[in-house]
Amino acid sequence: MAALGEAMPGINGGITELKPVEALSLWHDVVLQSVRNDGPDLSSRQLAIMFTVYLDAPPHTVRGLAAALGVSKPAITRALDTLGSLDLLKRSRDEADRRNVLVQRTVKGSLFIEEFADLIIRSSRGLIA
Repeated sequence: MAALGEAMPGINGGITELKPVEALSLWHDVVLQSVRNDGPDLSSRQLAIMFTVYLDAPPHTVRGLAAALGVSKPAITRALDTLGSLDLLKRSRDEADRRNVLVQRTVKGSLFIEEFADLIIRSSRGLIA
């Protein structure tokens, strides 16, 4: 998805400029549909962690996620507590370096991300010319 004001590919290979109000409308629709679904109601921080873990190549650590998101390790740990209880991510000790806590994908988390991406695609169809 293009950032606010950036061009995004059109259906016929052309470029369509996403206007700020369209970007906000798209995000509003995505968030609204997400809230209406039976799935978990994740915070922005939890979604950012999910996107990072599922879109960026592993390995992921608590320390690395904190650095990537620019938040404290305790903030990441609190978010991971919730995501772990929902079985969207799991944590384990790094056997090579026991000081590190690895953050790993789960099947349920992969399905959540896939469904969230589908929700974004469905919501964006009315904006792309």
